[in-house]
Amino acid sequence: MTEQQYNECVNLYSDNVYRFIVKNLRHQEDARDIVQSAFEKMWRHRESVEFDKSKSYLFTVAYNQMIDHLRKVKRINLQEDFTETTKGVQHQQTPQVKKALMEALNRLNETQRSLVMLKDYEGYNYEEIGRITGLNESQVKVYLHRARIALRNYLVSPENVI
Repeated sequence: MTEQQYNECVNLYSDNVYRFIVKNLRHQEDARDIVQSAFEKMWRHRESVEFDKSKSYLFTVAYNQMIDHLRKVKRINLQEDFTETTKGVQHQQTPQVKKALMEALNRLNETQRSLVMLKDYEGYNYEEIGRITGLNESQVKVYLHRARIALRNYLVSPENVI
């Protein structure tokens, strides 16, 4: 990868990687640190990273660093509210729907939440998600299915129906 291609990767993918990490961590500063270190790692290994695979490489590195961070700090329930971290992202949902969706996502474990975010928010296919998370394609499908069932059960419960 050339320096110009690296700069193009920064322009193309930095927002997507940041959005993915901040949605999982719900902590802006930690997400920025993880995204920056992912780009640093790609810079150090730019000779071996193909430009066509740079997006997958970045998401894989960022995901692994996020998991390491969660293990190191041992904090799953972070204090910042998700709505503050997505002010620039436009959603056409009511605040009540957003709140219910975020509460449902927060009830999932970190693996399930990451899989839902990668599939439904970022649009990756099962094979790409498997490469990013280190799971095989069958595991991705099973965990994603279970996560969606948990989301559905939470969202259709009488106290959460809007």
